[in-house]
Amino acid sequence: MAYILNIETATPVCSVALSENGGISYIRTGVQKNIHSEMLTLFIEAILQNVGISFQELDAVAVSRGPGSYTGLRIGASVTKGLCYALDIPLIAVGTLPAMAESMKQHYTKNDVLYCPMIDARRMEIFTALYDAQGREIEAVLAKTIDNESFQDVLAENKVVFGGDGASKCREIIASSNAIFLDDFNYSADGLSTLSYEKWKLKDFADTAYFEPFYFKEFQAGKPKVKGLYDNK
Repeated sequence: MAYILNIETATPVCSVALSENGGISYIRTGVQKNIHSEMLTLFIEAILQNVGISFQELDAVAVSRGPGSYTGLRIGASVTKGLCYALDIPLIAVGTLPAMAESMKQHYTKNDVLYCPMIDARRMEIFTALYDAQGREIEAVLAKTIDNESFQDVLAENKVVFGGDGASKCREIIASSNAIFLDDFNYSADGLSTLSYEKWKLKDFADTAYFEPFYFKEFQAGKPKVKGLYDNK
């Protein structure tokens, strides 16, 4: 039996879930912005108290490694490393976007769709990737500036489910009958639980001393639409 504490702070959501062999035992989530530093440790203490286990009974701590909010990632990493050092247990790093896709499947389950989690990166920029129904990566993590040509090649041949705090601003731009937007999708630490347990079984642990979140800052810029500006080819 493996008790894993799953910590999500990469997005505006602050969420903690305790999983037992990959299944959620208890979860606490706050959707208010900028509460990570204030509420994260309180959520952890409340969860362990409600489930009735001690810190010493934890087998590992998993953290959402990014991409995402710089401040949120730093807070999650700091708390996770502190717990792993103090308890002498493994640190499990889980990609934020595959964890989001895992959570999206609970809201829209089909075998013939692709999942496109989106994290808002301000303006029309997002962090995103593509996954199939089995969780396999179809398009690697990238930073992207959204325009009316975005995802059109994929949508021409596939139904794509979009979700996350970056999806709403893309709805009007990504015009396709194959685009499905999850309006009621609120991402939380539940998406980490299955993936962290798989890493636990494989002993796929991060080095606690050297672990750093995945900060993805490069953006794929769209073509500038400025009157009089053209490509000289």
